[in-house]
Amino acid sequence: MSSGRALKRLWPHARRWLPWLLAAAVLYLVAQQAREVEWARVWASLRELPLRVVFASLALALCAHTLFSAYDLIGRRLVRARITRGRTLAVAAIAYAFNLNFGALIGGVGMRLRLYTRAGLSAGTVGQMVTHSFIANWLGWCWVLGTVLVCSPPPLRVDGAPGAGALRALGAVLLLVAVGYHALCAFGGRKALRWRGHTLPLAGARVALVQAAMGAAVWMLMALSLWNLLQGRAPYPLVLGALLLAGVAGALTHVPSGLGVLESVVA
Repeated sequence: MSSGRALKRLWPHARRWLPWLLAAAVLYLVAQQAREVEWARVWASLRELPLRVVFASLALALCAHTLFSAYDLIGRRLVRARITRGRTLAVAAIAYAFNLNFGALIGGVGMRLRLYTRAGLSAGTVGQMVTHSFIANWLGWCWVLGTVLVCSPPPLRVDGAPGAGALRALGAVLLLVAVGYHALCAFGGRKALRWRGHTLPLAGARVALVQAAMGAAVWMLMALSLWNLLQGRAPYPLVLGALLLAGVAGALTHVPSGLGVLESVVA
């Protein structure tokens, strides 16, 4: 009991210092990553690219970032969160930027939790919104990667890598997972999923289609931005497949900013 009381006394003071500690940790990570980048080579590579290519890729990346941030609008509607659309987009855009650079724990969850709770939402509501954003992202990933693997599996130049037949089978599994989610939303007969005391409002059939379309569009826009920077040196389906594989590899390895993950997959 005494330890619990002590924690309650310390919590108001800890709340004042935790944001500053988080900011210091973020700045430290930024400095560490900046030291590992060979900025002279980066600048030289950028100077070799035509300006129209650079601006086109920036525009595509901005569209993907904005659409990714809009995932939270779906969660906002499903959980009936009392927050404006504009503030939702702003919070999601900031959190997504941190997610890309410092991983899902700090950006996707931690930053959202901090900013949304300051806007008056409960931690449970934030968790539901984050879950729906996660579903939209990976539902689109399943649809796009499943289609790519079934129709045009990329060659994997790694010892022991699965062949075209195994990749097509994997693609079929991913498509079945996506179809299963849509079937659950359309015919599940439940308005919410419950697990160990937690509740998640279930998307309807139309909202699930919106989730899939938005998720697929984000991945395809990111791949189009990368393909444009490569100036057509590789086919778009190959770039798309590599990006999709790098996405799951980065999520599993938790490498900050995904440094080296995409390069390893493409190589």
